[in-house]
Amino acid sequence: MTTLQSVPEPGTHPAAGPRQDRAETRDRLSSATYDLLVIGGGILGTSVAWHAAQSGLRVAMVDAGDFAGATSSASSKLVHGGLRYLQTGAVKLVAENHHERRVLAKDVAPHLVNPLTFYLPVYKGGPHGAAKLGAGVFAYSALSAFGDGVGRVISPAKAAAENPALRTENLKAVAVFGDHQMNDSRVAVMTVRAAVESGAVVLNHAEVTGLRFTHGRVSGAELRDGLDGAEFGVNARIVLNATGPWVDHLRRMEDSGAAPSIRLSKGAHVVLKRKAPWKAAMSTPVDKYRITFALPWEDQLLLGTTDEAYEGDPGQVRATDVDIDQILEEAAFSVRDEHLSRDLITYAYAGLRVLPGGPGGTESAKRETVVTEGRGGMLSVAGGKWTTYRHIGRTVINKLAKLPGGALADDMEPLSQLPRRVPLPGIANPNAVAHRLLVDREPGVRMDPLTARQLATHYGSLSFEIARLVAEDPALGERIHPDGPEIWAQAVYARDHEWAETVDDVLRRRTTLTIRGLDTDEVRARVEELLRR
Repeated sequence: MTTLQSVPEPGTHPAAGPRQDRAETRDRLSSATYDLLVIGGGILGTSVAWHAAQSGLRVAMVDAGDFAGATSSASSKLVHGGLRYLQTGAVKLVAENHHERRVLAKDVAPHLVNPLTFYLPVYKGGPHGAAKLGAGVFAYSALSAFGDGVGRVISPAKAAAENPALRTENLKAVAVFGDHQMNDSRVAVMTVRAAVESGAVVLNHAEVTGLRFTHGRVSGAELRDGLDGAEFGVNARIVLNATGPWVDHLRRMEDSGAAPSIRLSKGAHVVLKRKAPWKAAMSTPVDKYRITFALPWEDQLLLGTTDEAYEGDPGQVRATDVDIDQILEEAAFSVRDEHLSRDLITYAYAGLRVLPGGPGGTESAKRETVVTEGRGGMLSVAGGKWTTYRHIGRTVINKLAKLPGGALADDMEPLSQLPRRVPLPGIANPNAVAHRLLVDREPGVRMDPLTARQLATHYGSLSFEIARLVAEDPALGERIHPDGPEIWAQAVYARDHEWAETVDDVLRRRTTLTIRGLDTDEVRARVEELLRR
C-alpha cells in the first residue's frame, strides 16, 4: 500500500488539472444573477442542472451535503422498467422506463449501465402462479420491444445450474427477463461533470439557511459552507427546490403555511460478500406488491429492499437491525442460507422514496414526478427514479419554458432543438478501455487487470486521465486496500476532478470501498490526509 509521503501535492503533475477552490466558487455564485438556481444535487437536481445548462441558461446548483449524498446513492442500483409497476396498472410508466433504460445503456452511459438477467422464482404457496408470472414477464419484455429478449419461463433445474445459490425446495418454475443495473453515485458525479462542462457552477456541502425575496417572489438563497462556515448568497431569476425528502422543509421557507405535499417511504439494503459467482439476479415476490432483490453488484451481493412509511428526520434515516433481519428473512425465500450469514455483511444502508401525498400504503403508491409552483414562485420537483432521470430533467425544462410572461423562454434553446441523447463524460466501450489500459500503458507502469477493469467500468475513457496520474507518480498505482482493485490515483482524481471534499465522498460515493467493508481506520486516515493537501 502506498505511503502518505508518496501521495503528491495537488498540481504537481499535469494530469491533475485545477482543483476546485471553494472560496472562488462561492465568489462566482454570489457575484452574478443566475437564470436558475437548483437546490439539491441528487437524481432530480443534477438532471435539471445538466439539461438547463445545455439549453443555454446560466445555472447554479448547490447541495447541503455531497452530490447524491442521501437517497440518490441509497438506491437498489437498478435501471429497470419496473416489473412490479404492472401490478398497479402503470403500463405507460413501464414503457417509458424501458425506453429510458435502453437509451442510458446504449447511447448515454454504456460505461456505467450494464445488462443484467433476472430470475423470478415461483414457489409453491407463493403470491403468484407460474402462468401469471410467465405472462407478466412476456408483457414486460414486449413493452421494451423485446430489446432484451423474450420474457419466458424455465425449469428449476436449468435455473439452479446457472445460479447454485437459488433455493430449489418447493420451486415450481422460474420466470426470466432482462433489465440493467448501475452505480448510482458514479452516474450522479458524471452528470454533475456534464452540467459543469455545459457551463453550470456547482458547490456541494453548501446548506441553504434561508430564501431571498424580491417583491414577494423568491429570488435566490442564503447559504452556509458546511466545511468552513462561510456565509454567502446566490441571486436567481428562478429557484428550483429539488431537495428530495427535504422538499417540504424548503417549501415552508417560502411559505410557512405550506401544506405537506409528499410522504416518505424507507427502503433499506444489505451488502454481503459473495460466496459463489452469480450469473443472474433474483427478484422474488414477497406479497402482492412487494419484491425482494438479490443482486450481484460491485463483486458483492446486494439484498433489499424494504418499503415502509417514514416520518422521522430524513437526515437520520438508517438501516436498523429490524430492517436487516427483515431483508435477510425475505432473501431466504429464494437464496440458500449459507449465502446469508450475518458474518458476510459488509454494509447496510437506507434511503427515502419521495411519494405523492395521498391515501393507501406506500407499497401501492404511484411512482411519479410532481412539479409544483409555490406562493413565491419557487418551483418544487419531487419523486422520480434513476431510470427516468433524463426524462425528468426535460420535463422540468418544459415547465421553465412555459412560465408566465416568458420568464426564461427567451434565453433558452427550444427543447426540440436540443440533442435528445447527449452522452455522459467518459462514454466508451468498457472492454476496449480495459484492453487499452493494459496494452498501451506507459513504460514501467504496472496496471493490474482487475484495476483496469474497475477503472473502465467506473470511468470509461476518463480512465486514461487516471492512468496518466500513475505515469507521473507510479506510487499512485498502488491499491488503496489490498482486497480491492481501487488505486490511490482514484482518490486524487476524486479530489481534483469530482468535488470530493470528505472521506465519505471518496470512499462511499466516488468509490465503493466503504460499501465493500474496505474503509479501515488506516485507509480513512490516509484519505483524510490526502484531502487536506
